[in-house]
Amino acid sequence: MTQITLALSKGRIFEETLPLLAAAGIVPSESPESSRKLIIGTNRPEVRLIIVRASDVPTYVQHGAADLGIAGKDVLIEHGGEGVYQPVDLNIAKCRMMVATPVGFDYQAAVRRGARLRVATKYVNTARLHFAEKGVHVDLIKLYGSMELAPLVGLADVIVDLVSTGGTLKANNLV
Repeated sequence: MTQITLALSKGRIFEETLPLLAAAGIVPSESPESSRKLIIGTNRPEVRLIIVRASDVPTYVQHGAADLGIAGKDVLIEHGGEGVYQPVDLNIAKCRMMVATPVGFDYQAAVRRGARLRVATKYVNTARLHFAEKGVHVDLIKLYGSMELAPLVGLADVIVDLVSTGGTLKANNLV
């Protein structure tokens, strides 16, 4: 029997994928949120789940360690798409990529005068493309979390990050 391996990451995408898997008759044998196992069986012996870091999902698929993967579009763009095909948008984990600045920072004026902006982001490739298309000069600073802190402590002028509700931006005086 051929086994299908599906790469997923813990968190929001996994939780929002569960109903889709259930609709396909696939139920994990245990929750990755409460288990430390990285390979999880399902009620279907021919399907198993591997739990990986979100940014690693395309790599596992590209190199054949997983047959399929579910990841956000941000992950696919950062990966570069090499060896990965996106057959369908599952319409889960909705959010938007956003350029955010401290309240009172005149981003448009800085861009007009040709200022070189320091941009903190986890999404370096996406940010590079965005600012290049806009003709904005930037120095990119790769961070892995807490983007909102960067402008507050003077590390960056602006950030590029994923935003769902905007609550964290607002709480840290960013717009």
